[in-house]
Amino acid sequence: MNRQAQAAVMFLVGAALLHAGGTDLYLRYVKAGLQWLVLTAGAVLIVSALATAWYEWKRARTRKAAQEAVQAAAPEAAPEAAAEAHAHPEPRISWLLVLPILALILIAPPALGSYSAMRTGTALQHPYGYMKLPKADPIPINLVDYAGRAVYDHGRSFDGRSVRITGFVALDKSGAPYLVRMALNCCAADAQPVKVALTGKIPPVLQPDAWLQVTGTYTARVTHDPVNNGPIPYLKVTEAKPIPVPSDPYDESWNN
Repeated sequence: MNRQAQAAVMFLVGAALLHAGGTDLYLRYVKAGLQWLVLTAGAVLIVSALATAWYEWKRARTRKAAQEAVQAAAPEAAPEAAAEAHAHPEPRISWLLVLPILALILIAPPALGSYSAMRTGTALQHPYGYMKLPKADPIPINLVDYAGRAVYDHGRSFDGRSVRITGFVALDKSGAPYLVRMALNCCAADAQPVKVALTGKIPPVLQPDAWLQVTGTYTARVTHDPVNNGPIPYLKVTEAKPIPVPSDPYDESWNN
């Protein structure tokens, strides 16, 4: 691939990064706090591509001027110089590198879901501390925070109030339902599930990967993940309703 083609590919990659960073698409790849890095990388690639194209344009003009000078001084040497300039055509297959870039721009990959969650052990970690909860009832709380308080604080901070969490549905081999969020440190490649088992007024029909907003109360019941023996707390459901997939399907609270 010649330098002009390299500049074109670099420009497309930069444009794809700017497109992803300027929309919610980047959240399918990295955590929200890295948006500025995605945008910066895209801008650097576009500037580099434009600089490369400008440099190649200047070099082409210089080469053309030199060939014209050679032709004027020795016309018989011009055909040989032209043959050398075209002796090594670039392989067209290298343009296939553009296809993944177009896929990045045109296709938003789905977030990791129940298939990955049920084949990976829960990644629940002992919190360093607990933020003060709002006085609302039910308490709006993210799933990872609920799981940590239920397992390691034994639900004391809920003070008997109900909670409201969201996540996607996952079913184990026996059909037992879980509400799950995929927690990540950096990017989707290191995402791991945190699971909450459901009991109480569970909807009669549950579809894996469907998103639910669940209201319920703490229960001391805890089970263990068969994959890694990690603790999975229960939530006693009083109400559950379907919700759209959130713009950011991953949870970042576990390592903050």
